[in-house]
Order: sequence, then structure tokens, then C-alpha cells
Amino acid sequence: MTTTATLPGPCTLCGCSVGTRASGAWLCGDCGWRYGDVPDYDLPLPRVHVVYYLRYDRRVKIGTSWRPRRRLTGIRHDELLAFEPGDRRVEQRRHRQFADVREGGEWFTLTPELEAHIGVLREAGEPWRLYARWLSEELRR
Repeated sequence: MTTTATLPGPCTLCGCSVGTRASGAWLCGDCGWRYGDVPDYDLPLPRVHVVYYLRYDRRVKIGTSWRPRRRLTGIRHDELLAFEPGDRRVEQRRHRQFADVREGGEWFTLTPELEAHIGVLREAGEPWRLYARWLSEELRR
């Protein structure tokens, strides 16, 4: 039987406070990390490459990073719209997909087509929760 409730304390990986209890173990509700397990901080975190979508006014920057928290702090933006798993190849595919609305560099006009694509990505979940889940999956491997 699975129970959803407040974790005994915040998840050590992502800080979430809600989880599920199944087979005697608590799992974080956001990233799936087993409560009580601690990542080995002597080892580097795995690289989880993401393509990010940042809105600034009516423009969207489509970029990629394997350290999105650090990368996004250096970019002026109004809102993080979405993440999708992927590296430069996925980023370049998106640049080609939306080439007709490219304003320059990695910036694109926020059109209904681009909004629809971002909407599909957002259906998968909130960007930082998704990133935490992907990071947790990589750590478990």
C-alpha cells in the first residue's frame, strides 16, 4: 500500500517536504529520492543536460546547460518557462524548428507555435521538479 504524506524532514536532494511511503521506505514526491539517503558529496553530481526556455517580455531564449541554476542566474529573464532533457543536439533542433521566429542568437519571438511547444513541456511538470527528478534518476544509476 502506498501512502502520500509529509516527509519526516526535507528531501536531502531537492528539499521537497511531501513524499510517498511504500514497502517501508519514504520516497520524495518531487524527485523520487529515497528519504534518508544522502548523496556522496565527495563525488561530483552527474551531468544532467537540459534545454531551457526563458521568457523576457515577449521573447524566449532557448539554451542548454548541465548546471542550469548557475547558468540561469547569469541571464536576465522574467520567467523560467520549461526544461526538457537534452544537450546541444536538442537545443539545435529547437533552434531549427523555430528558425522563422528567431530574433538573433538564441532569442525567439514568443509565437503561438512556440507557446504550444512550451505548453507540452510544462505538462510534464514544473521545471525545477523535473530537473530534481532527472538528477535523482542519474544518481540512482
